[in-house]
Amino acid sequence: MSTPVHDDPLSKERSHLAASRSALRAMREDVESLDITDVTANWVNAAVLEAQIEQRIKALADLSETPLFFGRLDYLHAPGAEQAEGGEGERFYVGRRHVHDADGDPMVIDWRAPVSQPFYRASKKDPQDVSLRRRFGYTGGDLTAYEDEHLLDPAEAATTSRLLQEEIERPRVGPMRDIVATIQPEQDEIVRAGLAGSVCVQGGPGTGKTAVGLHRVAYLLYAHRERLARTGTLVIGPNRSFLHYIEQVLPALGELTVRQATVDDLVAHVEVRGTDEAATAVIKGDARMAEVLRRALYSHVVPPTEGVVVVRGSRRWRVPVYELEEIVRELLARDIRYGAAREALPQRIAHAVLVQMERAGEAPDDRVQNAVARNAAVKALVKSVWPQVDPAKLVLRLLADADFLAEHAEGLLTEEEQKAVLWAKPARSVKSARWSPADAVLIDEATDLIERTHSLGHVVLDEAQDLSPMQYRAVGRRCTTGSATVLGDLAQGTTPWATRSWAEALGHLGKAEAVVEELTAGFRVPTDVIAYASRLLPHTAPGLTPVASIRENPGFFDIRTAPDGTADVVAACRELLEREGSVGLIAADARVPELAAALAAAGIGHVGPGEETTHATRLTLVPASLAKGLEYDYVVLDEPQAVVDGEPDERTGLRRLYVALTRAVSGLIVTHGTGLPPQLA
Repeated sequence: MSTPVHDDPLSKERSHLAASRSALRAMREDVESLDITDVTANWVNAAVLEAQIEQRIKALADLSETPLFFGRLDYLHAPGAEQAEGGEGERFYVGRRHVHDADGDPMVIDWRAPVSQPFYRASKKDPQDVSLRRRFGYTGGDLTAYEDEHLLDPAEAATTSRLLQEEIERPRVGPMRDIVATIQPEQDEIVRAGLAGSVCVQGGPGTGKTAVGLHRVAYLLYAHRERLARTGTLVIGPNRSFLHYIEQVLPALGELTVRQATVDDLVAHVEVRGTDEAATAVIKGDARMAEVLRRALYSHVVPPTEGVVVVRGSRRWRVPVYELEEIVRELLARDIRYGAAREALPQRIAHAVLVQMERAGEAPDDRVQNAVARNAAVKALVKSVWPQVDPAKLVLRLLADADFLAEHAEGLLTEEEQKAVLWAKPARSVKSARWSPADAVLIDEATDLIERTHSLGHVVLDEAQDLSPMQYRAVGRRCTTGSATVLGDLAQGTTPWATRSWAEALGHLGKAEAVVEELTAGFRVPTDVIAYASRLLPHTAPGLTPVASIRENPGFFDIRTAPDGTADVVAACRELLEREGSVGLIAADARVPELAAALAAAGIGHVGPGEETTHATRLTLVPASLAKGLEYDYVVLDEPQAVVDGEPDERTGLRRLYVALTRAVSGLIVTHGTGLPPQLA
């Protein structure tokens, strides 16, 4: 006997989904129909309001392939008096955004709302007054399954959610997805940490640290929207490919205003056309360079040698040299920027003149003081004592003039280090110089010494382990009055200047008080794969806790010799493309052209990292140097030893290999024609 439709739980939930989608459409139509003709005072206000309405319309888009809700909570009692929706036995559907009906009653509750928190944290031991937690399974945008967990039923044993596992392992094509349906309790604690404090997340491959950081931004925008709307938020990634990969996560959560950038974007004061040797880049990235720059900048301030005479009408007012010296000393002693002090100097001199005027019986006001500050004699003195300095020209002189560098690096850099940073062929001008990425960071430091960098409300820094101390300082300048979420893995540090400890990194960032959280539960990388990759940890990051995969599915893992070279690699790719999901072919950078030609000859289409895959073209050819942060359902790793050999030293090479080995979600094939690195034995 079939179950009547009105008694079928799945049919009821589908009906609620359909009604919720209709309510969301109505919410969007209400916004689209707004007439602001008579509510704005001028065209500026109208433009601002139109932009806000347009953003709201975009945020209310119903993404057909994205489930509107993914869970349900049945409370035993009202969740709390502060919850206006609360009532005894109240039921809440948890989703990516809030949806209400025509009467304003909620049909879907935003996952960030306090009433939704037990969906992530409630357990048999701590049910948090939740009698039932229901998870939903979807195929595309269609609700196809549900799974119940009775938290108050002592007879029901705690089990791993099948739908949760399926969602984690669901094949992926295209950019990174949000994880609102699968956030784990330890991740949720980090996501919902307060705005005032900074958080550093140490997490191995597959622990979800990037997703945690992005969802933390979404949560903070929900909880502190007005404040962050004023101060701004920023997500910093290691490269453009990575940013393209994650760029759809926040919009899928309804957040459209978060800026994304690389560190190079932040410090783009000059055109970067050159590169540095690794040893040179390490020295330029050392925090000692900040003091070298400060010394060099303030060497431009010279003590006045004579007084200044200000003529006003028939009167002459003289500020003696000793008084000018005192003003300059006092400004140097204050903790203010070079440029701010330079702007204050004429005002201080003018104030000294006004004091004399008042003693002579005059009654000058602010207009007189400003006029004195603009006096030609005062301006000439300021120009000679506290001249303007261009930050790029300052760095240019330091890198081109051995004597100037030696004078200001004394006691900080050795002679060998000074020789390493000096240009072999000095540039003639800022425009003709072949600036390196490390030089651009020095210019950013000098710029901040002259004029304070604008600070944001919150900054997320991903793959932070690869930054130099000077790069940390550049990021820290962007959140001096705000907070930061720092994400990284010390074992994946693949630059010669990679940080050795989070305490050191956070100190350079200016966030020494940040709480360091460690994620060790692996949700993405299969058990066999992470166990194999973890053989490298004693050689690259001794003492770091290996990731423990919680996946019940061990995944597909195979190590194969490749006597036929690229032909065997192409065959492995063809084999994995027969499975559902995305495929990544990761290889040492130097081998990428050869592999690209082999794929083309075999008629296998592929894209590069940062380019979007499609169901027709699911293979991405990834240089090992760009693999960090990316993930694929299946990976073919070509010639591990070549990946190691492609780096300037063995430890960096092994770390690069560790990254490459841990990009797979469901399966990995390692192919090698030469021997494997002995550390993997």
